[in-house]
Amino acid sequence: MENNHNILEVTSKQPDPSALGLFGLAIVTLVASSEKLGLTDGVIGILSCALLLGGFTQLIAGFLDYKKQNVFGGLAFMGYGMFWITIALTWWLIAQGYEGDFTKQLGFFYLGYLIFTIYMTIGARITNRALFCIFLAIDVLFISLVCYSFGIEFMKPVAGAAELVISLLSFYASAANVLNIHMQKEVLPIGKMSA
Repeated sequence: MENNHNILEVTSKQPDPSALGLFGLAIVTLVASSEKLGLTDGVIGILSCALLLGGFTQLIAGFLDYKKQNVFGGLAFMGYGMFWITIALTWWLIAQGYEGDFTKQLGFFYLGYLIFTIYMTIGARITNRALFCIFLAIDVLFISLVCYSFGIEFMKPVAGAAELVISLLSFYASAANVLNIHMQKEVLPIGKMSA
């Protein structure tokens, strides 16, 4: 028991930015899912969430993870932070009336992020079940977005459902990260991955 207490003390002295990054991911995917599921209309209202919570918040978390020499966490948060900033900029350009159909170009963009997410999912196998499940849901999201971008219309609500699952899992993982460290005990289990 003494060793566990010492581990928690060390952890609480070295803040874990994961809670911040996961919180940003939870909010932006919650708002983005509302449009894909038909609960809200348009993407203009999602722009600020995509830019600030999806983008900058995850970039900050990634930078802090890199400072802790956590390459996996740093790359995950910074990679997805750049995704949301790019999406926000694309939506803004479309809203400004820039002509052209960006749908297929976005499809290739989503395909690149699907490849990224697949190898990050493999890496998540040695983290915890909560994080692994988030990456699996992100895989489903990008598969859906790629298909939708290339004309498979029914994949839009599938993407929305995947975003909603990502949001709920991210809220849970963020809360577990904060509460487990702050209270120095497992308040919310995140599930240890088996070898």
